[in-house]
Amino acid sequence: MRVKKCDYFSRAKKFIAGGVNSPVRAWRAVGGEPLFASRAKGSKIYDANGKKYIDYVLSWGPMILGHAHPQVIEAINKSSRKGTSFGAPTEAETKIAQLLSEAIPSLELVRMTSSGTEAAMTAIRLARGFTGKKLIIKFDGGYHGHADSLLVKAGSGVTTLGIPGSPGIPEETAHLTISLPYNDLTTARAAIEKYSSDLAAVIIEPVAGNMGVVAPQTGFLETLRELTFREKILLIFDEVITGFRFTFGGYQDLINIKPDLTCLGKIIGGGLPVGAIGGRRDIMERLAPSGEIYQAGTLSGNPLAVSAGLTTLTLLKEKKDEYNRLSRQAEFLCSEMKKLFEKKGFNACINRVNSMFTIFFQEGPVNNLADAQKSDTKLFARFFHAMLKNGVWLAPSQFEALFVSFAHSRNDLSFTLDACAKALKSL
Repeated sequence: MRVKKCDYFSRAKKFIAGGVNSPVRAWRAVGGEPLFASRAKGSKIYDANGKKYIDYVLSWGPMILGHAHPQVIEAINKSSRKGTSFGAPTEAETKIAQLLSEAIPSLELVRMTSSGTEAAMTAIRLARGFTGKKLIIKFDGGYHGHADSLLVKAGSGVTTLGIPGSPGIPEETAHLTISLPYNDLTTARAAIEKYSSDLAAVIIEPVAGNMGVVAPQTGFLETLRELTFREKILLIFDEVITGFRFTFGGYQDLINIKPDLTCLGKIIGGGLPVGAIGGRRDIMERLAPSGEIYQAGTLSGNPLAVSAGLTTLTLLKEKKDEYNRLSRQAEFLCSEMKKLFEKKGFNACINRVNSMFTIFFQEGPVNNLADAQKSDTKLFARFFHAMLKNGVWLAPSQFEALFVSFAHSRNDLSFTLDACAKALKSL
C-alpha cells in the first residue's frame, strides 16, 4: 500500500531536523508539503507515489546528461564492486585531475574534496594563508556554501528563507567578509582599493546562480581581474554551478579570464557528492602535505564519485560541439514561455545564460540581488504549484536556477509549454 505524500514528510520530521537534509527542500518559500522523489531517468523525475514530472532542477544542476545515464550507472556499479572507499590514492583521482586541468587551463594543480562548500572553504583558507591577509570580498546573493566566512548576505536557501545571515557565526568572523552588490563596478573598485592591504581574496560566481540567474555585465569580471591582479589580491571563481555547464570547461574559458583559484562541484561528480579546488601552482603547492596550509578529507577523491565524474566528463568531452544545441533548446523554451506570460498579461522577466535560466515575476531587468528581491514571490509560489500539478518540476524558490539537460527532448519542451499555458490560465 502506498503512503500518502503528507505522511512521508510527517515521518521525516520525527527523525530529521526540519524534515529535510537541505533547507530549500522543505518548500517553505512556496508553501505546502514537499513531494518525496523515488527515482529519476533522463529528463523525468518520479515522486514517491509514482507521478512523473519533467525535471528542470536536475539535482540543482549536476545532471547535465540527464538522470541515471546508463554509462554513468555502469561506471558506478563497476567501481562499487572493487570497493567503495580506500583512504588511499587511486589512479582514477589522477585521471580526473588531469582531465579537469586540460579542460580549464588555469587549474595547474587540483585538490579533490567532497562538496562545493568544502572547496570554497578551502579556497578562502588557502587565499588567507598564501597572502597573509584576512579580509575577503563576496557579492550579495552569491552563495559559496555554508562555511562561516561565506554565509554573509548569501543567496540560495538563505535568500529563499529570508535569513539575513545565520546565528552561530561569530561577529568577529562576519566582520572579515565584505559583501558588495553584484555588477556594481564603482562600489567594487572603491572597496578593493580601500581594503587592498588587508584583502586576501575576491570570490565570485562568474554567472550568479543563487539569487536566480544573473549574468555579469560587460566589463565587470574583466575589471575585477585587473583590480585584483594590480593589488596582489587573489581572484576566486566559484564555478560549482557553471563548470562544464556552458562548455567543456569553465565559464572562464568562454570569457578568457584566468582566476587564481577555481572551485568546482556538481557536474564533475556526475550526480555523486564531489568538489574540487584548483589554480595556480605556486598557490596550490601551499596546501599540505607539500605546504603548511592544512586541508584533508577522508572521502575526498572517493572512487564512486570519481568514476561517475570521469565518465560524465568523458561523455561531455565527446559532446562538446553540442553545447550550442543545448543553449538553443533553453533559448526556445524561455522565449516561448515569455510569449505566454505576455499573452496572459503577467509581468515576468526571464534571465538566461546558455542552458540555465530563472523566471522572475517582475518587469525586470534583474542585475543583482536587490533587483531579484523585487519579484512577486507569492505569484511564483502559485505558479510553482500549478506547474507541478501539470507535470513540471521546478525549483521551489524564486531565487534558484533552472537547468536544461542533454536529455530534454523537443517533446519535453512542448509538454512544458503546454503546462505553462495551463498553469497561467489557472492563476
